[in-house]
Amino acid sequence: MPKVQMTAPRIASDLPPSTDPFGEVLQLLQLTGVLYCNAELSDPWGIEIPELPGVMNVEVVTSGHCWLELDGQAPIFLPEGSIALIPRGKRHLLRGNPGDKTTPLEAIPIERMGDRFEIMHFGGGGQTTEVTYYGVRFDPYLAERLIGLLPEILHLRTQATDGGWLNSTIRFIAQEARQRLPGSETVITRLADILVIQAIRTWIESVRGQEHGWIAALHDRQIGKAMTLMHRQPERDWRVASLAREIGMSRSGFSARFSALVGESVLQYLTGLRMQLAHRELRQSSDSLAKIAERVGYHSESAFNRAFKRVMGMPPGAVRRDYKD
Repeated sequence: MPKVQMTAPRIASDLPPSTDPFGEVLQLLQLTGVLYCNAELSDPWGIEIPELPGVMNVEVVTSGHCWLELDGQAPIFLPEGSIALIPRGKRHLLRGNPGDKTTPLEAIPIERMGDRFEIMHFGGGGQTTEVTYYGVRFDPYLAERLIGLLPEILHLRTQATDGGWLNSTIRFIAQEARQRLPGSETVITRLADILVIQAIRTWIESVRGQEHGWIAALHDRQIGKAMTLMHRQPERDWRVASLAREIGMSRSGFSARFSALVGESVLQYLTGLRMQLAHRELRQSSDSLAKIAERVGYHSESAFNRAFKRVMGMPPGAVRRDYKD
C-alpha cells in the first residue's frame, strides 16, 4: 500500500533564539507512540517483553508493585508510583514477584480500544497490580547521541522526585486508563510524551557535574549556545569564525574547546546535524531534494548529495525510495 506523503514541519529559524540547549535537543527526539497498553495483572503473573529495536519501552506502575529484570542487571523493585524507561528496547521481564512464571507478551490476549491503545487482563486472580505500558519510537538519527548516553534502565519513583510532577502525571494516566472516556487515547499519548521527556530531563540533572562529552558540551555556557544556534538555524552559512563571534570567543579557542568537549570538529558536527535533519525530511516530506538541501544549508544540490552520501553511506534518493517502498 503506498504511503501518504506529508509535508514535514519546517526548521524554525525564524523563532526567537533559545537559551535552552537541552530543550532544543529534546525537541529533536521526535517522539512517536506506537503502542499504549493498560494492564491489570493479578498474582501470580509474569510477562516477557521482546526486544524492540528503535523503540523506547516505558512502564508506569499506577497501583501495586512488580519486579523488572533485564539481562546483566540486578532485578529492580517497582512500587506504585514508579516509572521505568528501557531506552534501547531490550528484552526484559516484568513479574509480580520474583520467580513468577513469565508468558511472552504476544501470547497474552488483549482488548483493542483503538489503533494504538490496548487493555490487558492477565494473571492468576490474586493481588492486583496495574501497569501502563508504552512503546515510543524516536528519530533514530537525531536521537542517537542522547539515547546512547542513557543507562540501560532509567528508574524514577514519586517519593524521590521534587515538585510532585511524576505522582500527578501517573495519577492522571491511571484515571484516564480506567475511565476510558472519549479522547482518553489522545490524553494518554500526550502524557506519555511528557513522562519520557521529564524522566530524561531528571536523569540529565542527576548527572550534572559528572557528565562528559556531548552532555558536558551542552551544559557549557558558550559551547552549548553554539550548539543551540546550529540546531535552530542549520541553514545559515555558519563558519567557525561566525559561531565564535556569536558566543564571544576567539576562533581558535572556540574550535579547540568544542573539539575537546564534543569529540569532533565544529564543521563535522554541523554537517552531521544537517544530514540527520535532511534524513528526517526525506522520510516525512515530498519536497524536492533541492528544497531540502536549501533548508539544511546547501545551495547546490550536487554538494548536498555528496555530503549526504559521505555521512549517511547512501544517496538521499535511496532514503526516499526505501521509505516509499
